[in-house]
Amino acid sequence: MMTMAQILLVDANGLAAEHATQVMIAAGHTCGWVPSAEEAMRVITRIPPDLLLLEDMLPGQRGIGLLADLRESHRFHDLPVIMLTTAYEFSEEQLARQIGAQDYIHKPFNPSMLQFRVRRVLEMKRTRVRHESRRTQSSLDTELACPNPIWIA
Repeated sequence: MMTMAQILLVDANGLAAEHATQVMIAAGHTCGWVPSAEEAMRVITRIPPDLLLLEDMLPGQRGIGLLADLRESHRFHDLPVIMLTTAYEFSEEQLARQIGAQDYIHKPFNPSMLQFRVRRVLEMKRTRVRHESRRTQSSLDTELACPNPIWIA
């Protein structure tokens, strides 16, 4: 069973934001909404979400710029981001994925599809965290078993 996630939606269009927020709440998540990249950074810094739904066309800094800033940040480089946008240019999607978006969803979206893709990205995040935890534990076990290895070339 999937646990509830905290999702932050960044979208300047209030009607679209309300719709996406309701879809996330219906899926059992908590969902906050801000209308700009600047507001998003303020919220993310105070209360990091489990996932960011990010529209590219925002007033001020574009969503793609916020995505790039997050990927360059030590604290938020691995925050899952799904671009949720009206842009239909393949080059925009390609750029977002190259920068590090986990998914790219076109609006208008099918509510069930949005829920499925959010669930998939959250599951990938949880799997990655579990693997990193196991890898760290394995490294610690190796260090404890052989604290001063002898390397032979």
